[in-house]
Amino acid sequence: MNEFAGRRVETARRQLAARFKSAAIDSAELDAHMLLGAVLKLDLTGMITAASRTLTENEAAALEAFTRRRLGGEPVARILGQKEFWGLPLKLSAATLVPRPDTETVVEFALQILRAEGALEKPLRIADLGTGTGAILLALLSEIPTASGIGTDISTEALKTARANALALGIGDRATFVACDYASGLPGRFDLIVSNPPYIRSADIADLAVEVREHDPVAALDGGDDGLDAYRALIPQAAGLLAGNGALVVESGIGQSEAIEALMTAAGLVPAGPPRPDLAGIPRAVSGRKLP
Repeated sequence: MNEFAGRRVETARRQLAARFKSAAIDSAELDAHMLLGAVLKLDLTGMITAASRTLTENEAAALEAFTRRRLGGEPVARILGQKEFWGLPLKLSAATLVPRPDTETVVEFALQILRAEGALEKPLRIADLGTGTGAILLALLSEIPTASGIGTDISTEALKTARANALALGIGDRATFVACDYASGLPGRFDLIVSNPPYIRSADIADLAVEVREHDPVAALDGGDDGLDAYRALIPQAAGLLAGNGALVVESGIGQSEAIEALMTAAGLVPAGPPRPDLAGIPRAVSGRKLP
């Protein structure tokens, strides 16, 4: 029996949150709001206005289906097929990671570096290696109207998703997407190169939350035995493509920032500043700059 059938909107929301709490889902209230709002096609204000109306049979059925998927460990973003990043709505696909707030630290650090150089008004050329949804590249292009960029990925499905996101955001004319392994297929010089590569140690993947290990693509998570395989590949490539004074900014896993800085130094880059911490205080974004 569908427990949401014949329920008022507010009653259904409370029941849904209670089911999530009983399943030890930390974000129970938020998840209930998001899933019910998606079913009703209403934002928070609309849900408050509609609080006393009764769910239709189809709405109750859709909400129950969403509920079972969430209780099965599927993240809300996967259920809805969309995730907000840097205030931008981004579509997802099976080949892309769900963009996470920690990755916004890379965007913040890159903008800080460019701002310090007075470069935000210049016609910058940006590359995003392993772009996935296009999150980092599209966030930067949304902040720098004079910039253009290239996103790379080995997955053509991911590239289709990134391209669709660029078009939906109205910046498709400034974003190009190329199928290659990190920077291996890129020509020319770049003022800024960014990346959120796979950095989870292979042995640790089995211990990740079910929302991650069963729903994010393993290729976008697995960084090899020590989590640094991707950095060993992309840092020398990026160093060869940076213009003079250009910067590389990458996301770092917990405890990896020093090793990444060492790889950048070995590739001839100098730090553009200390690693930037995320909201939890973890060094999350690491930078290197090519001397003029």
